[in-house]
Amino acid sequence: MILVTGGAGFIGANFVLDWLASEGSLVVNLDKLTYAGNPANLASLKGDSRYVFAQGDISDRKLVAGLLQKHQPQAIVHFAAESHVDRSILGPGEFVQTNVVGTFSLLEEARAYWGTLAEPAKTRFRFLHVSTDEVYGSLSSTDPAFSETTPYAPNSPYAASKAASDHLVRAYHHTYGLPVITTNCSNNYGPLQFPEKLIPLMILNALNGKPLPVYGDGKNVRDWLYVGDHCAGIRAALAKGRPGETYNIGGNSEKTNLEVVHAVCTILDELCPNSLITHHSSLITYVKDRPGHDRRYAINATKIHQELGWEPQERFETGLRKTVEWYLSHHEWVDSVQTGEYRKWVDSIYIMWCLVSGVGLLGGFRGGEPGIPAGRAHHGLEAWKLSRKLATDVYTLTKTFPKEEMFGLTAQIRRCAVSIPSNIAEGAARSGSKEFAQFLSIARGSASELETQLLIAADLGYINESAPVFALVDRVSRLLTGLHKTIRSQKPPP
Repeated sequence: MILVTGGAGFIGANFVLDWLASEGSLVVNLDKLTYAGNPANLASLKGDSRYVFAQGDISDRKLVAGLLQKHQPQAIVHFAAESHVDRSILGPGEFVQTNVVGTFSLLEEARAYWGTLAEPAKTRFRFLHVSTDEVYGSLSSTDPAFSETTPYAPNSPYAASKAASDHLVRAYHHTYGLPVITTNCSNNYGPLQFPEKLIPLMILNALNGKPLPVYGDGKNVRDWLYVGDHCAGIRAALAKGRPGETYNIGGNSEKTNLEVVHAVCTILDELCPNSLITHHSSLITYVKDRPGHDRRYAINATKIHQELGWEPQERFETGLRKTVEWYLSHHEWVDSVQTGEYRKWVDSIYIMWCLVSGVGLLGGFRGGEPGIPAGRAHHGLEAWKLSRKLATDVYTLTKTFPKEEMFGLTAQIRRCAVSIPSNIAEGAARSGSKEFAQFLSIARGSASELETQLLIAADLGYINESAPVFALVDRVSRLLTGLHKTIRSQKPPP
């Protein structure tokens, strides 16, 4: 029996499914269910007595202690982490809290639990910490691949937070004797990956005829590892790895980002011949590079191969085809993850570059929607797009109102609806984030006023309270709230 943290995320969910298919023993999954934690990833396990789900935070020590005492796991497999570089640039605090403080809390409870075990359970117990190759920093084109002895040199808040957690895990072995194992993996891809990451983002954008944004010159290199191979590597480390050791897990598939995008497009050209886009590669658009974008990662997986007998089974070509085919055949999953928090993230990441560069959205920014001319960068904001639709829907709806209706609601409703996208656009044109936040507040106020006026119209019998416009107002309001929170909480670097 094992306890998995973050088992509803991309790699964690694949591991849970892989474990139950390969090992068959009980899995307890502790997941906070943040934006990328999706219960639908494990929907196939509903009713399976071998699977137990617990929603909660790894920093909740009382909860963790209770799960350990109740289920008595033989191992903890620690996936739970904030894991996206772009998000860490936008909000590093969450990464420190989850990846560093959360891992510390989990280690403390694991140490306490391990101390209560009798032999042979105490000797068999393992704490396996899943980490990333990004802790090693960046390689030049001629540097040797990362090995387990490569010095740490993280270049992003995400990488730094994972490096800190790696050091904590190591320290708990050397100080307290806790039997830990750390794995550092290369870039994972495969089914169930949240669509902010490169491969699923390219697939979904291409299917919808949207631009395929490639950072910089597209020549940043990553070592691509199929998630199923990664899961097998973790199982091998858990079964045969030596306590206190680190094992690098890599796919032996170095590809530039541009090569990956072209490969995705080629497969889509073949599998989607009836697409509106004949050649999906025509959608490729180069966008301004992000800050601190590491040039190359590569993993030397010699140690895990020689000591544990593991090596990747998928070539990049076969793994990528499986991945594209999975997204093409799982429309419901795709639709479900592209709502709510994902839409908020799209807007947040779109404005991030203006914040980190200290300029307004109209200051030559190129983030969310490649190819937008200077002066129209707000066109990439989902809140602005939806509020424009709201305005046109409101206009069409109010044409059905009585010509001599009470209170002059028609004009008031239309003015409020038009005010929302107008204030977003004006705020985006300002040079400072403080001014942008002020205009977002005005837009939120207009949305609230619009909702009230529509409810009055419903009270008067002009419209039905179940009309789709109410759901659209609510969605716009939520997006504006998320944008406002992001803007208010971030400060551009000096």
